[in-house]
Amino acid sequence: MTVIDPRPPHRAPPGHVPDTVQVARLQHYQRHPLAFIFHYVRLHARWHAIIVGAIAVAVACNVGMSGIIRHLVNGMTQGGQGMEAVWVSIILFCLTIICDNTAWRVAGWMASGVFVRVGGDVRHDLFRYLTGHAATYFADRLSGALAARVSAAANAVVALENMAAWSLLPSVLNLVLAIVTLGTVSPWMALVLVGMTMLLGLGIYRLAGRGQSLHLSYAAEAAEVDGEMLDVMQNLPLVRAYGMIGSEHARMRQRIHVETGMHTLSLRYMEQLRLIHSIVTAIMTTGLLVWAVLLWRMHRATTGDVVMVTTLGFLILNCTRDLAFSMVEAMKHVTRLSETLDHLLAPHERSGMPETITLSAAACRGHVRLRDVTFAYPGSPPVLSHFDLDIPTGGRVGLVGVSGSGKSTVLALLQRQRFVQAGTVEIDGINILELDEASLRATMAVVPQDVYLLRRSVGENIRYGRPDATEAEVRAAAEAAGCTGFIAAMPHGFDTVVGERGVMLSGGQRQRIAIARAFLRNAPVLILDEATSALDGESERHVHAALERLMVGRTVIAVAHRLSTLRGFDRIVVMEKGHIAQQGTMAELERVPGPYRDRLLAAGGELSG
Repeated sequence: MTVIDPRPPHRAPPGHVPDTVQVARLQHYQRHPLAFIFHYVRLHARWHAIIVGAIAVAVACNVGMSGIIRHLVNGMTQGGQGMEAVWVSIILFCLTIICDNTAWRVAGWMASGVFVRVGGDVRHDLFRYLTGHAATYFADRLSGALAARVSAAANAVVALENMAAWSLLPSVLNLVLAIVTLGTVSPWMALVLVGMTMLLGLGIYRLAGRGQSLHLSYAAEAAEVDGEMLDVMQNLPLVRAYGMIGSEHARMRQRIHVETGMHTLSLRYMEQLRLIHSIVTAIMTTGLLVWAVLLWRMHRATTGDVVMVTTLGFLILNCTRDLAFSMVEAMKHVTRLSETLDHLLAPHERSGMPETITLSAAACRGHVRLRDVTFAYPGSPPVLSHFDLDIPTGGRVGLVGVSGSGKSTVLALLQRQRFVQAGTVEIDGINILELDEASLRATMAVVPQDVYLLRRSVGENIRYGRPDATEAEVRAAAEAAGCTGFIAAMPHGFDTVVGERGVMLSGGQRQRIAIARAFLRNAPVLILDEATSALDGESERHVHAALERLMVGRTVIAVAHRLSTLRGFDRIVVMEKGHIAQQGTMAELERVPGPYRDRLLAAGGELSG
């Protein structure tokens, strides 16, 4: 058992709240997807600056080739007098090609690293934020859909970065430099082209905005289909047991049909914009060429100028086309990112109190108290009303009562999965709403009815109670929990992977793994949430023996359906409609009239629900 440290809890240094700052930043981006992207660009500003610089050099080389070609053609039209200009142009042309290719390779090399890191940062930050939501957030959302949205957000950010680097930025720079270069032939040509480009860009942007609802509907439906597919896969044994495979196939076919229909509408709207753009840019390019030829006939432009205008005209045609397509495609990704952030970055449910007190497990005595607690679920009457419960250090208290009496709510409030509306929940006299997350979790170990096991090895699942534990400590915890026998019979012992949600283990084995994890945790407060209610007789005996060893020297709060599991507890608290109807030792409650003797014992010592 832990050694009690009499020193009082200490407060974290002022301003030492990096998690809180990170949460506040991400919440700010819930409705601002572009700001969300720029946040990650700023985190890797130096590498993005190198990429932008390399692309700018490559684009300048590309446009510069048109000027070199103009000098080459003009030199060739001058006969022998222009041969020096011809050879200089050829040398410059070769050097420009080398520079152009080198710049693109530098940009590509840098992007292959930084864009991937940005995607990883987005996934990590959104996962971190997602895990900070309270239980209420996950109650009406598919976990698969949430996971799909995290990946969708990261993919959207990486896609937008790639689009900006290889389509948007080069197209904009090409347009600007091409127009500036055309201004050396005719300033009026450049001004007209600027006006036409701005009008075209504005028109495409507004039309793209009208299709945003189509992209948004498709993004939402795609996330839901992904989530529902994962939900069925996770519950496949249930689907098979009730012969619902065919029904699920039909349901999924219908959902995918709706999703693909929305996707088709989204893509065809984009194709309409591309058609409009192609017609307008073809007219603009033809107009440029006619204008240049007219200037040549009036001896206001050289043959080289006409060739350069033709070259730049096609460049502008391609750039405006790429820019328009990229803008439309970017709008789709921004819309999907917006929909994802709106879901994932919903504000965390918080108590409103600063979580600034730290308390180590060694310093915690394990005195638990609920003072005048009132709690109600949204839209429902209070589950607990002016509820008081005092559990001294090292005490063992069992909570019993029919379903809906408030037992599980007490455990949820104690673990800060829910927040009281009135009153306080305290550990060692400290309001748990003021404890930082790490301190609160360090004071408690939980053995639930439905044991959560990760798809990792047995050893890793036990070590989850204390990641820094040695191999010897893990094995000692397993032995204390009575696990070593069945672990030794596994193919790879402690290195055996237990499968998804521990499917390779029986219910009793999963429970003993959870108890081993709690042994390793060595927390002063132990919560038992119906830890044996779903076990057969043999498994229950093994688990009971392990629990008896685990409870020694700890403060224990247990919710039980079977009264037999609470034998030997200091106090049994009988709950009815959010109040304490009776409390006392098992022997005391058996002797006096009341709900314990008249209803719970009369039911055979086993509660329904």
